[in-house]
Amino acid sequence: MSAASLLPLIASRRVIVCVGPGGVGKTTIAAALGLAAAQRGKRVLCLTIDPAKRLANSLGLARMTREEQEVDPERFGRAGLKVSGSLTVMMLDTKATFDELVTRNASSPEARDRILENRLYKYVSTSLAGTQEYMAMEKLLAVQRDARYDLIVLDTPPTSNALDFLDAPERLIEALDSAAMRWFIQAMESSGKFSLNLVAKSIAVVLRGIGKLTGGGFLEQMAGFIVDLNDLFGGFRERATQVAAAFRGDEFGYVVVTTPAPMAIREALFFAERLEQQGMRKNAFVINRVHRRPRHVPSLPEITAAIAHYDLKLGATGPERLARALADEQQQAEADHHQLQRLRGVLSPEDGSPAPARIDVPALPSDVHDLNTLAGIATLLCPG
Repeated sequence: MSAASLLPLIASRRVIVCVGPGGVGKTTIAAALGLAAAQRGKRVLCLTIDPAKRLANSLGLARMTREEQEVDPERFGRAGLKVSGSLTVMMLDTKATFDELVTRNASSPEARDRILENRLYKYVSTSLAGTQEYMAMEKLLAVQRDARYDLIVLDTPPTSNALDFLDAPERLIEALDSAAMRWFIQAMESSGKFSLNLVAKSIAVVLRGIGKLTGGGFLEQMAGFIVDLNDLFGGFRERATQVAAAFRGDEFGYVVVTTPAPMAIREALFFAERLEQQGMRKNAFVINRVHRRPRHVPSLPEITAAIAHYDLKLGATGPERLARALADEQQQAEADHHQLQRLRGVLSPEDGSPAPARIDVPALPSDVHDLNTLAGIATLLCPG
């Protein structure tokens, strides 16, 4: 793969997952990558679980919804962009995805209704640790099989949540396929009633205490709910294992997005290590907001002469202010260059394995909120 283009990644993968620290412009990079693919005839879906919800702004949309929204081709035309494919965007809705999963896989309408109407379901489907990340995986696998799309670009949460994203199947297994949950299942008699007689005496004492606090029907509802979930997925362990395997398959590619900021570089390196540990490929690094070292830093007399030549009205202190700004930019560029050296080992592996691509995106005067600027970033990611 060329070190200067993500085009080979677009051409060879069905799913591209953008990961990295928070606040590095990862959502914008995901949108630009999707636009680059759409410009080359791909039918693209950008799926985001980013809590900041900035993808809509980058695409010029008023807001994002959990429904699929195709960017109007006329919007591209008005921006002077030639897009032969299509670009669709969607925000993940955790509970709606869980509801769809229940409806699609329940063994009967009765089992479906028992789960959806259970008072514990609202908590499990929205607040249980790992649920959002796991449902993102489920949603991604669902749209991965959708013949309407050639490429899916997934924008993940910031690093701490994205690490949860990679671990979501295993963590949900621990929560829902644990010894404690199996105790509840065993405590359900053939009649469907919850019985403490089948639970170890030590845990039974604790559960009786909980029952006094929560009411007699609470534990029975919990046990019934767990039994229904177990029936729904045929065991979370098997289901989650399938999900985890898919994310390590050949159809998936991973792009680590960062900036030259020291903490962002540190988190990106940590994340790259985790990808490798998880058996996932770090196909590319996108270094966003890079300050480039100027070829020439003009002296104060040169700046003064240029201001006079172009008749700029900057006031008496204008030359000094411009000189300080240029000096600050040069200093920032030197700092960025120094920090990026920390990526050298990852980008040039000594074991002979293929080096990931690296794309540098220069720092812009402001955030990206329009298609033309987004298209400029798309060209940097996928030139040619």
